[in-house]
Amino acid sequence: MRRPAFSDLLLLSAVLLSFQISFPRVASAENRVALVIGQSAYRAVPALPNAANDGRNMAEALGKAGYEVTAAADLSQNDMRQTISDFAAKVAASGPDTVALVFYAGHGLQIDGENYLIPVDVDPKREADIPLQAVRLNDLMNTLGALPTRMRIYMLDACRNNPFPALSQTAGHGLAVVNTKAGAPGSFISFSTSPGAEAEDGNGEDSPYTTALLKIAKEPNLQIEEALKRVRVAVYEATEGRQVPWDGSSLTRSYVLFLSSLGAGAQPDEAASKRPAEEAAASAPQPKVTRTVDDWRKELKDKEPKSAFTEVIESDSVSAYEAFATLFAQSTYAPRARSLMERRKEMEAWEVAVATNTSASFDAFLESYPASDLAATARKMQVRVINRVVFAPTTVALGPTCPCNITPTTPLLKKVEPTTPTKRVDTTPTKRKKPRYSDDDVGDRGPSGPPPGAIIEGIGIGIGMGMGGGIRGGGMSGGGSGGGVRTGPVYNSPRY
Repeated sequence: MRRPAFSDLLLLSAVLLSFQISFPRVASAENRVALVIGQSAYRAVPALPNAANDGRNMAEALGKAGYEVTAAADLSQNDMRQTISDFAAKVAASGPDTVALVFYAGHGLQIDGENYLIPVDVDPKREADIPLQAVRLNDLMNTLGALPTRMRIYMLDACRNNPFPALSQTAGHGLAVVNTKAGAPGSFISFSTSPGAEAEDGNGEDSPYTTALLKIAKEPNLQIEEALKRVRVAVYEATEGRQVPWDGSSLTRSYVLFLSSLGAGAQPDEAASKRPAEEAAASAPQPKVTRTVDDWRKELKDKEPKSAFTEVIESDSVSAYEAFATLFAQSTYAPRARSLMERRKEMEAWEVAVATNTSASFDAFLESYPASDLAATARKMQVRVINRVVFAPTTVALGPTCPCNITPTTPLLKKVEPTTPTKRVDTTPTKRKKPRYSDDDVGDRGPSGPPPGAIIEGIGIGIGMGMGGGIRGGGMSGGGSGGGVRTGPVYNSPRY
């Protein structure tokens, strides 16, 4: 006997339900794509041999750690722009769950408070050539920031010394601070050294920064903040304190930088594909705790100078450096802590001056840091601001300024009809009245005024050729230094 179709559906549903319980759905992981650029073969200045190695080795490490990598080397400006554009298209096609990572090794410069990545074909003769020949870092960040992505990570081994003689005397050292909170949330940026400082190319196959990153890549499942703290300490120790990496973040969720080890047979981190509830919790915004100088004093007071300084380097904050320099003033680490603190304060003041972009903001920076390597740039930008204000064009508003009750539906010119005389009879002798307009009046009219009944209401607009932008009442006039708007009666005499 054939079972009813309804019974068959019930049986099928039960089978599917049991299958789902036995094999819970695995939470889908994000798409990871990376762009790796290594710039070594510069044409106008000596080559950077390690930058090519840095790019090649990082591309291999990221590929083994779960990223779909686009690698490029020795790009000209046109090629770099096209590569970035193609990568942006790839990110857009990957969907909103994409994590986009950019690693750049090569020269970088700051000009007028802006950071630039340097193609291999640049040959600047003056600072003004860099914006024309290089690629602005903010353009890269804005391009990716405009796309629907989970997060964006920028790792820049781009703070080598300025190799261009025409710029070395005026451009500031290193790169400027990047405010990751100014753009779209979900950005993380890491520099190979502190803002305003220069990074070393290194004596080995890779730079100190990339060497530290490759080492951390072999330690899977580290949150990105923890991974970069370890990179910071490793670079500091490798360079004997001459270089301290810096990072900034506007991330709103946790993120594991390298999901798997680079060892043979390594498997992706299982924690990334389990427990959807935990994944949702990790996606929640993470509050950032800012410690004051007093907080750091309490934290460090019972530690040995070396371990305390390691903790301060991991934090890389002004408050941490200040607390250490106060507590351990006699230690060998104190001068370095003070130096890092002062340079960080200077670069933060420079960031404020550039962002404010007023004469007063540059004055304040120059007053605090008159001997800064950025002083020449500050004076130049201050002159630009002053000239912008002095030579700004005057805006002249054309239109009536008196309450003329003119509306869009009211014609600008209309004849005034004579009023109906009143019935009251005045018996006093008629006296000749002085004309409303005499020949002594100064105005743009005929010598004897308008004919009776020919007065026309309206407005006359005259624009002077001088610098003034005043507004006058009266008849129509043009030219002169007081170009502006005049309102008043207009007559139908031949002069009009």
